[in-house]
Amino acid sequence: MVAAFFFYYNYKFSTYKFVDFSKITLYTKSDIFEPKNETYYLLLFSSKMSNLNELIKKIPKDTPILAIDIFQQRKNYKNIIYTTAGINTIIKLIQHLNIYEVPVVVKIKKYNKKLYKQDSPLEVLK
Repeated sequence: MVAAFFFYYNYKFSTYKFVDFSKITLYTKSDIFEPKNETYYLLLFSSKMSNLNELIKKIPKDTPILAIDIFQQRKNYKNIIYTTAGINTIIKLIQHLNIYEVPVVVKIKKYNKKLYKQDSPLEVLK
């Protein structure tokens, strides 16, 4: 029984990915993003393809939204942490989280310091 629990725990632990903010750099309009909250909705989208105001209507308001624009326009939005990143960072994030379509949202929860664990499945927003 202990072995079954161990394998189940390892399986569940490995199905969700981690986002390490000490290894990726996200830029706000005037600063580098530093995570301060316990949880975030991580929204990866392209401002060229999607209207951010329409996308956030589909995301619960209980947690701050960390929006990463892969088109890399630097804008200001109220109640949203709007960020951009270098193309290498965006590619690493897409590969690491196994993202195949945008816009996509996932909830992340603080694991320790700047390490956040995926806390929900990826959800493609239509």
